[in-house]
This record gives sequence, structure tokens and C-alpha cells, in this order.
Amino acid sequence: MQTIIETVQPYVSTIATAVVGVLTTIILAGLNTVKVKVNGWLDARTTAAQREVIHKIAGEGFAFAQTAFKQAGGERKLQEALQYASLTLSSQGIVVSQVELRSAIEKAYLEYKAKTKTVLATESLPSEEVTQAAAKEAVPGLAAKMNDFLAQATAEVSSGQAQSEPETIPVQTPVTTE
Repeated sequence: MQTIIETVQPYVSTIATAVVGVLTTIILAGLNTVKVKVNGWLDARTTAAQREVIHKIAGEGFAFAQTAFKQAGGERKLQEALQYASLTLSSQGIVVSQVELRSAIEKAYLEYKAKTKTVLATESLPSEEVTQAAAKEAVPGLAAKMNDFLAQATAEVSSGQAQSEPETIPVQTPVTTE
């Protein structure tokens, strides 16, 4: 029996070493796959966080240029916003191309423009009180015109000058917008 164990032992050792080697290779390949996925997730997460910071700083740059350089033209304001944003981002260690930075500032400008148009549109709509007051002012004038028209029509009928064929008066219907 001793001789059989001594004869089989090198084969068993070789098989055990091969199995351990295969298992180690599989584990290392799995760890490498996990590492790639984790690095990808971290890169995506960092990029998303940096994008958020870039857009916030671009908005700050736009606001700075809009308030500090009120009298300047649009191109000068853009240059000032670009300078502010690039200095601020570089101080935080974020490297961004001028094209990306300009597009972020332009986005902030478009958002600002959309908000101001919304505010101006709601402010320019007449309130219900103003509309009612205008209607109250128009009613007496309309009533006076109707009285004049009825008086004229009554005078024509009573004097016998009524026309044989009634004249058609075009009626305009009010147009409502919703």
C-alpha cells in the first residue's frame, strides 16, 4: 500500500497544483472584471459630479458678468464669464475645454432668458380687476351709441322713410383665445 501512495502522490500533487492554479486564474479574472466595472462606475460618478460643478460655476460666471458688466456688450460679458469660470474651475482642479465651458455658459444664458420671458409674460397679462374696470368704462359709451342708433331708427320709421328692403348689418362675433 505504501508503494501505491508513493507512486500516486506526485500525480495527486500535480493535479492539486493544477486545480489551485485554475481556481486562482478564475478568481483573478473575476476580480479584474469587478475592478474594471468599479473603475467605470467611479469615472462616471466623478464625471457627473464634475459636470454638476461645471454647470453651477458657469451659471455663477454668467450671473457675475450680467451684473458686473451691465453696460458691456454680449461678447464682453461672455469673455468675462469664461474668464471667471475657467479661473474658478482651475482653482478646484477641474480641467475643462473652452468649448465645453462656453456651452455651459450659453446654457445658463438660455435658461435665464427662458425664465425672464416667463416672468414678463405673466406680468404683462392684465389682471381680472383691470379687465373688469375697462369693461365698466366701456359699457356707458356702448349704451349711449345704442340709444343713438335706436333713436335714429325710430325717427326713420315714424317719418315714413323706412326702406322697403331691410338693410343687412354684418355682425361680428368676438374671437376668444384659450
